[in-house]
This record gives sequence, C-alpha cells and structure tokens, in this order.
Amino acid sequence: MNKIRKLAAGDINFAILIALTLLAIVLSGVFIGDKMFTVANIQAMAYQIPEFGFLCLAMMLSNLIGGIDLSIIAAANTIAIFTANVLNGRWAFGTDGAARIILAICVALLASILFGLFNGLLISRTSAPSLIATLGTMTLYRGIGMALTGGSSVGDIVPGFSYLGKAKLLGIPFIFWIFIIATGLLGLVLSKTTYGRALYLYGGNPVAARFSAINNERMCRSVFLLTGLFAGIAGIIILSRVNSAKVGYGDTYLLQTMIVCVIGGIHPNGGKGTVKGVLVAIIFMQLLSSAFTIMTLSPYTKKLIYGAMLILVLGMNYFINKLIQKYKTR
Repeated sequence: MNKIRKLAAGDINFAILIALTLLAIVLSGVFIGDKMFTVANIQAMAYQIPEFGFLCLAMMLSNLIGGIDLSIIAAANTIAIFTANVLNGRWAFGTDGAARIILAICVALLASILFGLFNGLLISRTSAPSLIATLGTMTLYRGIGMALTGGSSVGDIVPGFSYLGKAKLLGIPFIFWIFIIATGLLGLVLSKTTYGRALYLYGGNPVAARFSAINNERMCRSVFLLTGLFAGIAGIIILSRVNSAKVGYGDTYLLQTMIVCVIGGIHPNGGKGTVKGVLVAIIFMQLLSSAFTIMTLSPYTKKLIYGAMLILVLGMNYFINKLIQKYKTR
C-alpha cells in the first residue's frame, strides 16, 4: 500500500507518457524502421520540431493559467509575413545584407510582443474568456495577413536569412539548439523562480493568488505576452525553413498543440503541468507525424486519429486522477 501511495503521489502521467513514447519508438522500428530511423529522417524531425515546439510552449503557457490561445498560428504566420516583407526589400527602409536581417528579426520580435500584449490586455481588461478573445484576435491577425498578401505567398527574401533554418552546430540543426535552450530556460523560470510559483498559483486558484498580493491582471498580460513571443519565434523559424510566408501555413498545428499539452500533463483548468512533460509530448507527436507521413496517410485520416487521441487522453487522465484521489484518501 505504501508503494501504491508513493506512486500515486508521483507524476503518473509523465511515466505513462514516457512509456507511450518508448512504445511508439519500438512500433515504428518494427514496422517502418527502415525508413523511420534513417539519418535523413531523424535530421528532418530535428528541423521540424522547433517551429512546432515553440507553438506548443505558447499553448502550454496559456493553459497553465486556465486559458487558451487560439491565435498562435495566425500570429506566427502574420509575423512571418511582416518579416518576409522586410527581407524582400519592401519594408527594408534602405537596409541591405546583415542590417536588413537584423531589422527583420527586430520587427518580428516587436510584432510578437505587441500581438501577445494585445491578447493579454483584451482578456485582463475586459474579463473576456480567453477562448472568445483569442478567437477574435485569430481572425484579426489572419485578416491582417490576408490584407497584406491577398492570399498569396510572400517570398524573394535575402538568401542569408535561410541559413538560420539550415545551419548546423555539432551536426544538429541550429534551430533545434535554440528550441532546447528556450525550453530549458522556461523550465527553470517556471520551477525555480518567484514568477513561476506565482503563475502556477494564479492558474490554479486566481482568488488565492489575489489574496497573496499577486496582480492577476499583470500576470495574465505577461503570460500572453510570452505566448505571442513564442509564436513569433515559431514564425521566424518557419520563414527561415520554407523561404516564404503565407496565411494558413500550419493550420493543423493548432489541434496538435492542444493534444501535446493534454498528453504532456498540462491541466486544462490551469495550475498543473511541467515543461518536461510537454517536451516529451512534442517528441511523441513528432514521431507520430513522421510515421503518418511515411505511411502516406491522408490529412483526413490524420485528423481523425488526432481527434480520437485527444478524447482518449482526456478520458484516461480523468480516470487516472480519480484513481490517484482514491488512493490518497485511504
């Protein structure tokens, strides 16, 4: 019984996630190992993880405070469009070469912060549910991108910028290193700092947070500012990889980021979850995505599987939490 209680007190969800990831690796190796675990495919996954991973981190932060950010994909694409317009000379303001690249990144980061801050202000000042507020800003950001491009791609960017999406460090994509470093820093901030503890308290119990002298409105704004920043970084990485930007790129990522957060142990009502769980869930989802691509599954079949996964994991988490509570009360 003591062992059961000790297990119940631990992170069972994380242990199950590790087991599922290992199972996915084993099954992939058995059925499609000759294509799945080639050097080329592993490198391809390392290039794909960062853009998807930053979007997952953005969704995770909004979930940790009991909210959701539906605008992350639209924001990433629109920020990529802004950046592309600088890089192709339309908004270059006379800059060229390295100066133009620096200006483009500064524009992207500034736009990311403004988009995230706008979401935070809208939610904190109007007390609107984040679901409704970010649904509105998703439409707004997508509309801005559509107005700028007319639905077409924006390309013809300076060649030097694409080096960011192709460069390697120690044989590993440079953008993957950026993602790992950002994930590690975020994990440290959330687990070791006063800000992180305040964020979890606000997400788990806003009333208790207010009585603990936490400025809930400021916390909401800061979290959505970070979600906007991560979405913008994802947009920069996408642009560096595909050399063009357009409205609608990666729309399927939105559902996948939600699945990653649920699988990774982020509680939909806020206040619970870890960065390490989300990181493993990102790897798990990338393994599935690569396997589906190799098996040439249709987009409709993928959506069916992802939707079923989301429902299954929600149900599984419910029964696991009930079981944990049962043993804790004994």
